[in-house]
Amino acid sequence: MPQARAGLPAGVIRSGSLLVLLLIWQLVALRVHDPLLPAPTAVLASLFHHLTAGELLHHLGMTLLRVLAAFVIAMTVGVAVGIWMGRSRLANQLLDSLLVLMLNLPALVAAILCFIWIGLNETAAVIAVALNKIPTVITNIREGARALDPQLLQVGEVYRVPRLTVLRRIVLPQLYPYIMASARSGLALIWKIVLVIELLGRSDGIGFQLGTYFQFFDLTSILAYTAAFAAVVFVIEALLLRPLDRRLNGWRS
Repeated sequence: MPQARAGLPAGVIRSGSLLVLLLIWQLVALRVHDPLLPAPTAVLASLFHHLTAGELLHHLGMTLLRVLAAFVIAMTVGVAVGIWMGRSRLANQLLDSLLVLMLNLPALVAAILCFIWIGLNETAAVIAVALNKIPTVITNIREGARALDPQLLQVGEVYRVPRLTVLRRIVLPQLYPYIMASARSGLALIWKIVLVIELLGRSDGIGFQLGTYFQFFDLTSILAYTAAFAAVVFVIEALLLRPLDRRLNGWRS
């Protein structure tokens, strides 16, 4: 029996908990029979309706564009500043208090300030989301930069390896686990914040649609839109982040 379990595909094992959750949800929904708890089959039917109507793809695309823009900004700035703070005591002392402040700044406050100062536009929306993710990326990367192997860095200094090569061949490979952890948590956090931003100040996107359906207590449509975006996140994790993680950290095995 242990060998049979070990031989199961990884995808089957990972999806097992989701299948169990859906089964329990279906049984409870049939038992309760309440509009406030639609069954998964009803949510799936609603999802198909919104897909065929065409509106879901438009709003999903707008949300994904905002998520992508904020993700790229947050990872680029966060990794650069995190390495700087992790390797420079002066930079860490100068920016540590600001980092603590940004870590504890509520996403709602950042969104409101950006909309007031910049305006109700795409730039404000993306910046508001990025500002909420950058501090967590900095924190993760800073700890990774502090844990770099000093002997490998000394080898680079002894042989006078160019700084760019040191960064690419010595520093970044040791930081890949921290970068991938930040990317995974960042993707989960960013899309949640994007929905709040869209609810507050945009006229399209998943968050805007969720707010509209909330006004009509259309819980089935709310769950359908949520399921659509969750499916996209699972695809990104399975086809992009997980293979990238294996490739970047393959040298450790």
